[in-house]
Amino acid sequence: MVRIYTYSKCDTCRRALRFLREHNVPFEEIAIRETTPSKSELKAMATAYGGTRRLFNSSGSDYKALRLSARLPGVAEEEALKLLSQNGNLVKRPFLIGENVRLVGFKLPQWEAAFLAEGTML
Repeated sequence: MVRIYTYSKCDTCRRALRFLREHNVPFEEIAIRETTPSKSELKAMATAYGGTRRLFNSSGSDYKALRLSARLPGVAEEEALKLLSQNGNLVKRPFLIGENVRLVGFKLPQWEAAFLAEGTML
C-alpha cells in the first residue's frame, strides 16, 4: 500500500487518485494541509528527486508569500525539510510514497512506469 498526500481542491490530486483507483492500486489518502509528510518521508523523496527544492509547491500562495524563490538557494537542507514538514501548503502535490515508489506531482508517464511496468512492486 502507498500513502498519498493530497489537497481536496487540487485537480492534479484528483487525477492521481482516479489513476490509482482505475488501476486498483491500494492507497491511504492523507490530507496534506492537516497532516504533512514526515521528515523521513520528505528526506526519502528528496533523495529520489535530487534534493528538497523539487518538493516545493512553487506555484502556491504560501511559497510566494514567504518569497521562497529568492530564499531557497541559500537555505540548508535541514531548514528546507523543516519548512516542508511544518506547512503542507508548501509541499508539491500529490505526494505519493511507498516502499518502492516515490512520486511528486502527477505526470502520467511517470505514474504508468511506476505502477504498470511488468514486475513493478508496491
